[in-house]
Amino acid sequence: MAVPQPLDSLGRPLGVLRLSLTARCNLACPYCLPDGQEPPGLLTLEQRLAVVAAAVALGAGSLRLTGGEPLLQPQLEALIAAVQPLRRQGLREIALTSNGTLLTAARARALRQAGLDRITLSLDGADGGSVARMAGLTDARAGARALDAVLAAIEHARNAGFDPAAGALKLNAVIQRGRNDDQLLPLAALARERGLELRLIEYMDVGNRNGWRPADVVSAAEMVERIGARWPLEALGRPGHGTAGRWRYRDGGGTVAVVASISAPFCGDCNRLRVTADGLAYTCLFAPAGSGLDLRPWLQEDRDAAELRQALAQLWQRRADRYSEERQQQINDGSDGEGEQEGPARHAEMAYLGG
Repeated sequence: MAVPQPLDSLGRPLGVLRLSLTARCNLACPYCLPDGQEPPGLLTLEQRLAVVAAAVALGAGSLRLTGGEPLLQPQLEALIAAVQPLRRQGLREIALTSNGTLLTAARARALRQAGLDRITLSLDGADGGSVARMAGLTDARAGARALDAVLAAIEHARNAGFDPAAGALKLNAVIQRGRNDDQLLPLAALARERGLELRLIEYMDVGNRNGWRPADVVSAAEMVERIGARWPLEALGRPGHGTAGRWRYRDGGGTVAVVASISAPFCGDCNRLRVTADGLAYTCLFAPAGSGLDLRPWLQEDRDAAELRQALAQLWQRRADRYSEERQQQINDGSDGEGEQEGPARHAEMAYLGG
């Protein structure tokens, strides 16, 4: 018997499960700032599989594996292989987001063989100094080594069968004014040369550690304008439930995408459920700290899988999140959010929610 697919309080279906596999990372990007250690009570492989199965039963057709840095999770390939039977239940895509510095040729092949469909690599600069600033590295030489590793990872992924032309290999970049906005054109050039779609992400107020200010945001519109002045663009639009508006280079140089979480929120059709490495389920990237539903009571061996599905369905049906739209309304009303994060912690941390 088919499981009813729930809608939240605003009529939004569940479509994407973002499953964090670790809170650890080998970088210390200033917009994320991970702890460098795991929370207690990490989910086991079997428990992660149960979460994925429950989410797919409730309508999630896309699984995004995140961290921290998910390549630090030794069971990554085993999990990807274990969820393959869920394709018969409605799972259409398995994707991975990584900083790429640990992606060897052998690991890329192993991920592809396990059944991974798509990889998005992160790179916030096109030279050693910029990469060092954005990755929390000591100096430009360390940044250059990280840059070389990511460029190699692109080719490893391509050679393993992740085809950029089919959307199976993309590049993410978070842009922050005064820190790396001078890298817009160099990053666009790099992506064009390698046939990759570059996804530019507005600097977001996720977590409580990054000192976010509205003045540090380079809007999606400004990014498109600056790139379009160099290489003319034409709009392709934002697909339903998608996070990125896409643009095509008129000279045939591929596409660029922009994620406008700050300047043009897309809460209205957001369909994402996030589960942390220790089993807390959150229905918004900007959720308050400590507000996640602990799934571990339903993940014990003596519990029926239907109970987990019911718990997730009830969580989703209660969902009313539209934080980014509400923040935008506050900005429009004249309150720009400066100082919002002073005092007690307000948001759950990005390193735990998987970005």
